[in-house]
Amino acid sequence: MSSPLRIGQGWDLHRLVADRPLILGGVTIEYEKGLAGHSDADVLTHAVIDALLGAVAQDDIGTHFSDADTRWRDARSIELLEEIVRRFLGTEWRVVNVDATVVAEAPRLGPYRSQMRALLATALRVDPAVVSVKAKTAEGLGPEGAGEAISAQAIVLLVGKAE
Repeated sequence: MSSPLRIGQGWDLHRLVADRPLILGGVTIEYEKGLAGHSDADVLTHAVIDALLGAVAQDDIGTHFSDADTRWRDARSIELLEEIVRRFLGTEWRVVNVDATVVAEAPRLGPYRSQMRALLATALRVDPAVVSVKAKTAEGLGPEGAGEAISAQAIVLLVGKAE
């Protein structure tokens, strides 16, 4: 192990469409639109996955769960996160903390944040106290501000486990 600490950053964006459920951080949110994608299109969980993969230098979510592979069609992203934790954190790394931000003009995410934190923490095998989920609007700017898309960013800090 080259360093006892690793930082990873992840980002994702999906278009909002009719006739899809809106799932963020593993939580189904009441809204008239959902996110388009091969899996459940959970941008928050995808950003966390990419942050973890970046921290362990293992490419990105598309490398591990290709949208060309029918096995991942409508997959629950929270389960994909659990798989990444199994594959790459194992005995060598543990999550110190995760800081994530969802950018969406609507819906309001405040009532769902604690459940998102809990589900992400369970998948990451950490206490919810070390998982932060923030919600921001785009102040009417860009695809998020126009209500056309939702994006998320995440940063994760890993520490090497004692050998």
